[in-house]
Amino acid sequence: MTTPCKAASKEPAIRLVMLPKFTNPDGDIFGGVILSMIDEAAAVEAQRQAHHRYVTVSMESIQFHLPVKVGDIVSLWCETVRIGRTSLRIHIDVLARPRRSDDEHKVTEAVVTMVAVDEEGKPIPIVG
Repeated sequence: MTTPCKAASKEPAIRLVMLPKFTNPDGDIFGGVILSMIDEAAAVEAQRQAHHRYVTVSMESIQFHLPVKVGDIVSLWCETVRIGRTSLRIHIDVLARPRRSDDEHKVTEAVVTMVAVDEEGKPIPIVG
């Protein structure tokens, strides 16, 4: 059983300036920082679709296309592609805009599956 998804938001789930504390020794933003942001953006999108507690069960097809630099403004855009009985599948595009530029580039993309859970951590129906 699948439930219709709300249309993609016209705003990013998260937008953040990349600071020096997020960098590796070569001056690029750690991939783990981007993964953490993807996880947070998926949680924001899941809550937008249906108000439950969610846990991340998988991150799939994560592709890092370009490095992210200090000062870049990173925006995470989410689209729920499927709502099942207890889970949501969310596609996330990560875009970066360098300082002093209007050009934005896709730097990473991923698919995240979130599951709605009760207070005991057991899966529950998203639509009830």
